[in-house]
Amino acid sequence: MTKRIVVVASGRGSNFQAVIEALQRKWIPGECVALVTDNPKAFAIERAQEAGVPVVVVDYGSYASRELYEQALLAALKEARPDLVILAGYMRILGSAIVREYAGMMINIHPALLPSFTGLHAQRQALLHGVKITGCTVHFVDESLDGGPIILQRSVRVMDDDDEDTLANRILIQEHIALPEAVRLFCEDRLTIEGRRVRTRL
Repeated sequence: MTKRIVVVASGRGSNFQAVIEALQRKWIPGECVALVTDNPKAFAIERAQEAGVPVVVVDYGSYASRELYEQALLAALKEARPDLVILAGYMRILGSAIVREYAGMMINIHPALLPSFTGLHAQRQALLHGVKITGCTVHFVDESLDGGPIILQRSVRVMDDDDEDTLANRILIQEHIALPEAVRLFCEDRLTIEGRRVRTRL
């Protein structure tokens, strides 16, 4: 059965674009039914409009409190009736009510090999720690910070002359491969969460 996908993004939306292109190729058995963004200036909105994906703006700055914002965000998600929620460059930490509502149905892409370098500026953290390999992780979202069960990872070598931007750009190339792959596995009902582990059926 075709899965209903909602993408939540805050910025340029390049991972959103990677998912859209995989959907357009029929590589993923799903349909993107909405882009939800907290940023009315996000470039992801233009990508959605180009692809014919409905856009819902839940502008964080329009709400008097985080609680009111999250109530509106949860209402927008429920309205879209998603089978899968993808956090693709969403720059806020979700409250527990939303995370619990979509437990096992929400995934995130993070630019590091978790559990290393959680939170913001993961590429900078990798460089400061002097690691030789970093990468990206797609994981299910739980109430911890970037700590949910890992679906898949892709690695990137850290070069001696890397700065934050060059490393981020090379990781992003792998993100554009990893996220559509994880979405495909989910939409094909091939993922099973067993405690900390995610099993992938052939």
